[in-house]
Amino acid sequence: MAEQDGNQLADQTSPYLRQHKDNPVHWRPWGPDALAEAKRTGKPILLSVGYAACHWCHVMAHESFEDPETAAVMNDLFVNIKVDREERPDVDSIYMNALHMIGEQGGWPLTMFLTPDAEPFWGGTYFPKEQRYGRPAFVDVLRTVAHTFHAEPQKIRTNADALRSRLTPTQPKGEAVPLTDATLENWTQRFLQAVDPVTGGLRGAPKFPQTTFFSLLWRGGLRYDVESLRDAVDLTLTQICQGGIYDHVGGGFARYSVDERWLVPHFEKMLYDNALLIDLMTEVWRETKSPLFAKRIEETVAWLLREMVTEGGAFAASLDADSEGEEGKFYVWDFDEVKALLGAENIDFFADIYDVTPPGNFEGKNIPNRLYTVDLRDDDTEARLKGMLRTLFEGRSLRIRPGFDDKVLADWNGLVVAALANAATAFDRPEWLEAAEAAFDFVLMRMSMGVRLIHAYREGPGNAPATASDYANMIRAALALANATNNPEYVEQACAWTHVLDKHYWSEDLGGYHLAADDTADILVRPLNAHDDATPNANAMMVSNLVALASWTGHTTYTDRAERIIEAFGPAITANPVGHSGMLGAALDRLAPALIVLMVPEGGDPTAMRAALRDVSLPNAVVDEVWADETLPSTSPAAGKTVIDGKTTAYVCIGPQCSLPVTEPEKLVETIKTAREVTVA
Repeated sequence: MAEQDGNQLADQTSPYLRQHKDNPVHWRPWGPDALAEAKRTGKPILLSVGYAACHWCHVMAHESFEDPETAAVMNDLFVNIKVDREERPDVDSIYMNALHMIGEQGGWPLTMFLTPDAEPFWGGTYFPKEQRYGRPAFVDVLRTVAHTFHAEPQKIRTNADALRSRLTPTQPKGEAVPLTDATLENWTQRFLQAVDPVTGGLRGAPKFPQTTFFSLLWRGGLRYDVESLRDAVDLTLTQICQGGIYDHVGGGFARYSVDERWLVPHFEKMLYDNALLIDLMTEVWRETKSPLFAKRIEETVAWLLREMVTEGGAFAASLDADSEGEEGKFYVWDFDEVKALLGAENIDFFADIYDVTPPGNFEGKNIPNRLYTVDLRDDDTEARLKGMLRTLFEGRSLRIRPGFDDKVLADWNGLVVAALANAATAFDRPEWLEAAEAAFDFVLMRMSMGVRLIHAYREGPGNAPATASDYANMIRAALALANATNNPEYVEQACAWTHVLDKHYWSEDLGGYHLAADDTADILVRPLNAHDDATPNANAMMVSNLVALASWTGHTTYTDRAERIIEAFGPAITANPVGHSGMLGAALDRLAPALIVLMVPEGGDPTAMRAALRDVSLPNAVVDEVWADETLPSTSPAAGKTVIDGKTTAYVCIGPQCSLPVTEPEKLVETIKTAREVTVA
């Protein structure tokens, strides 16, 4: 019995939960046992949600969860449950939404107070041990909440009922504006007003990459031929690539910048951010041929392959912001340290370009950046700088490294597989494609139980059920690999996973996919929404996936479901279009499904035509090679098209219309650029 009453996190595989296994708090992992204990004791639940790379999670842990006196109060008054938000995004989503509903700004650590039935009634984020930052002391909060829970049960019941009612998915109310080209052209141009015209990104601070939003602007710029939209994306990516949010020494992007200039990062590196930035930069590079973007993509992929690949070929979740108990310590530099490594003959040259000074640019230290010298220098200068960065990298490698969360998440791996597959085709890097296929195979082989996916893997498959995002992102990965390899098995796998989504996640009453499956037994409600988050929304992702599957297979049922999703969330999109940028991008796919058919004669070679596709951006296009002995589905807009003059022949189909046949690579690029644009009356 004593063991049951103690800390129960030692056997968990999550690195975040293990960070708390020695706390004097009697932590329990989320699950039936913890919820049953709350009902047995009649105590309220203290739910603490965070993740391994979270700086403020570490701060609260050091201040309160490692403190015996604070822990004693927690143990006396509450059943304490610790959740890794990356391992249980469904649980995190429910209680983060509840926090927003009580008027609090979200963030982690998430600290929520629940009834023994897991109903939220109050909460917050970080609470300091002593009163400061305008926040009450944590122990005072604990005692007040526990007192109210027992002394004023009706007040608790009123709060819990109100929140549960609002958390339960319902049909969105209000009018829905039809998502036509006229609407989307108007909205994307209006969204431009939110962009910082000097430093890119959304105005103000902190600044997040917001890749979903800027992907929409890029696509609007292409479809409606609006140069200012494309320029806003180019500016934003350039500033991100040259700011301190990018690790110039070792590669990879941090999660966000705390300032409006992209100088000072929140130093954690998340797999999903890097995947999404690689993907967007690749699309922009196809058009601009920016040497900066090519360089950052190559360096970031090198970082992924060097530091983030786990045993078996999948990709790990994150690198911590902290090392030696201090945020960013691994990444910042003393001027004298840089001078000692590079030598007196090089320091002025390097320091001028990378903003390294004796006083420092961040709390007496230096964050290398090129915000004052955004343009790349000549090749010889860049080669010299590269050698100096390598010297710093070797010097930095002797430091104590940040914590490494090596769990594998199916949804985040789906994002990186798709990004690597797309970048591999754009830059003709077969080794990147091999890495993408290896990670895909890991998820398929090690993170599946029959046809069902497992969300997380570390030291074996975890217990966390797959979410709709796991399927949506892995379907996207399969379709990206199908484009890159023309292997039909990837399309077949995408169809199989879509069937699972339809069976276990689809809401027949409301339309759209629930985040959690119908047999996820340990959650209060099944979240259902289409708004953007740090990662793409599963419903938005699935609209694009379904449109692509219709092009691959010719089955119009996929198109019907895509339209149903857009219809279901129409009022929500109209009420908050910026917050549904992913759905707006998906609506572009539905308006104008993009299919490039390469008809290859016997003995033909599609290589040159495929190479031409590196010079033009057509996001989410299906690229289908049809060889002499193959035929297209009768419902395909390219059905019945033929090879011309015995040459590999391309047809560019945007929506139901296909271009005239194209047999020359240069002509293919021109044809795509013409076909993708639409003039809005």
